Amino acid sequence: MIALEKVSLTVDELEAVRLKDLKGLDQEEAAVTMKVSQPTFHRILESAHHKIADGLVKGKAIRIEGGDYMIWKGERLFKCCDCQSRWKEPFGTARPVNCPKCKGTNIHRAAQDRGHVRASRKVGARLET
Repeated sequence: MIALEKVSLTVDELEAVRLKDLKGLDQEEAAVTMKVSQPTFHRILESAHHKIADGLVKGKAIRIEGGDYMIWKGERLFKCCDCQSRWKEPFGTARPVNCPKCKGTNIHRAAQDRGHVRASRKVGARLET
């Protein structure tokens, strides 16, 4: 087994890349989402781009570190048993208390959506390049 050199991205750098490059937000929107100034966001993104380029060009493993984080996949589908309304909520948000349509409280996960498991990853997860 060959031990790869590593390059480490912080969780903030990964989030900056996700917002700008994957979601397509402009830097101002992404900075607001991350609750940092636009110049700070720019510096975080530039650092991330440099590290990713280093990893890709030189064949290094890319490691994410710098705090606890969760990666939420997908959405949950809810149904109001009072008005039969259905809607989606992203994983990682609290269970809805009221139906957005009728404000009823008789809310359940939709039958076809039960049993889905959220995926999580702890600090130190490696993305191999």
